[in-house]
Amino acid sequence: MSQDATKVVARNRKALHEFHIVESLEAGLVLIGSEVKSLRDGNANISDSFARVEHGEVWLYNMHIGPYGPAGPAAHDFKRRRKLLLHRREIKRIFGKAESAGFTLIPLEVYFREGVAKIKLALARGKRQRDKREDIKRREADREVERALKKR
Repeated sequence: MSQDATKVVARNRKALHEFHIVESLEAGLVLIGSEVKSLRDGNANISDSFARVEHGEVWLYNMHIGPYGPAGPAAHDFKRRRKLLLHRREIKRIFGKAESAGFTLIPLEVYFREGVAKIKLALARGKRQRDKREDIKRREADREVERALKKR
């Protein structure tokens, strides 16, 4: 694997179904040693996690990073809150939008780029039930069109 390759560790598949993605950005993750080793093994789950801006810093909650066996008793807390690394101007911009009604910060994927753990965050608004039904109808209609074109 080359140095500039990106290795995706975890994806939030539920996010695209549950939210309208308005904007996305990349942030660094502050991790301890056993967390990095466990992430490299692919032991992560971000399906129920979210981020918040608190006191000018961005924090990620409910991201589960599984245990790393050889770490022993010095292992990390699996669901601790983790600090995200963003530029101050990005934090201010996101904070202004995230404080608006209905917006939230959700992680889309965790990956390693050039050996550094990164997370793709999205500014998103929750979908209503009818929006989800419309998406399903649209997807099914597209599939029908594809099938019809293949048969021709």
